[in-house]
Amino acid sequence: MELKLKPIELPGVEMKRPIVIAGPCSAETDEQVMNTARELAENGIKIFRAGIWKPRTRPGAFEGVGSAGLPWLQRVKQETGMYIAVEVATAQHVYEAIKFGVDIVWIGARTTANPFAVQEIADALRGSDMPVLVKNPVNPDLELWIGAFERLNRAGICRLGAIHRGFSVYDKSRFRNHPQWQIPIELRRRIPQLPIFTDPSHITGNSNLIQEVSQDAMDLNFDGLIIESHECPARAWSDASQQVTPAHLKIILNSLILRDHAIGDKSRVTLDELRAQIDKLDTQILESLAKRMNISKEIAKFKYDHNITVLQTRRYDEILKSRREKAEQFKLNPEFVIKVYEDIHEESVNTQTAVMKQLAEEQNKE
Repeated sequence: MELKLKPIELPGVEMKRPIVIAGPCSAETDEQVMNTARELAENGIKIFRAGIWKPRTRPGAFEGVGSAGLPWLQRVKQETGMYIAVEVATAQHVYEAIKFGVDIVWIGARTTANPFAVQEIADALRGSDMPVLVKNPVNPDLELWIGAFERLNRAGICRLGAIHRGFSVYDKSRFRNHPQWQIPIELRRRIPQLPIFTDPSHITGNSNLIQEVSQDAMDLNFDGLIIESHECPARAWSDASQQVTPAHLKIILNSLILRDHAIGDKSRVTLDELRAQIDKLDTQILESLAKRMNISKEIAKFKYDHNITVLQTRRYDEILKSRREKAEQFKLNPEFVIKVYEDIHEESVNTQTAVMKQLAEEQNKE
């Protein structure tokens, strides 16, 4: 389904990179909301975010103040002129947000993972021209993410944007949620007109890493950032470690380098030459892979003739160890090289299995 999109437009807000949405993880008190909003407004932030309803992993955690906090956001809008944005997870949330003049809503990662919930929200928003942002689902499922946009679009919602907040991982990482940049990059390729905001607060879970991830997003030409900012993060009722003060946020934003998206005639020549070199090297890589798979087929024939199993774990361990060492010698990221060889090994096993199956079928015919 091809999405019918309109640009996200907010009068008085210059929609140029990076579009910044900032505010506390949770609205806690009227005073906390107003103090944070005033500081952010003084630093040039035009769109204020705050969690009103907070879906939590475990029961008993702070789940937001609920609708009682919406008048506080209404006051932010009246006194600072900022636009206000909240997360919604049910139709009732949508109705409450509209009633209190919320300008932008977003759908959280847990909700995006539930098509029934997304459809409920889409139906509640039907006929609205409100901008709606959709966070990626918790797990790395691009089709599920795109499906959420399609459901909203079918309900007539055309001012859509994506929030890239990273993906849950079981393994330990320096990030709370792994960015897996290839997924939002593919989303941009599939739907180039869809604005993409990166949420470095939820990706990192660590205020010290927010600048790094924000710069990565700008280097990828993403459109905006949604960053959690609290007047005093140490006293925050939720996710204290990933929030920054408005003053710290200003420092982060001022440090960002915005590179040109367009390529001038002079630089294009150099870039085209470098890209031609990459194309040539990629051809060599593919030729080498083809030769490697042909050798795998020969190995399969040898194993079949000598009644040897396809999978040889000791050999696999030796390959991973030696390739990691060679990666370090060539100053390549060892983890990247290991991932490549894990995929190559999987394909090699599949190839050998297919060859041995074919040989067995031929023998049975005889």
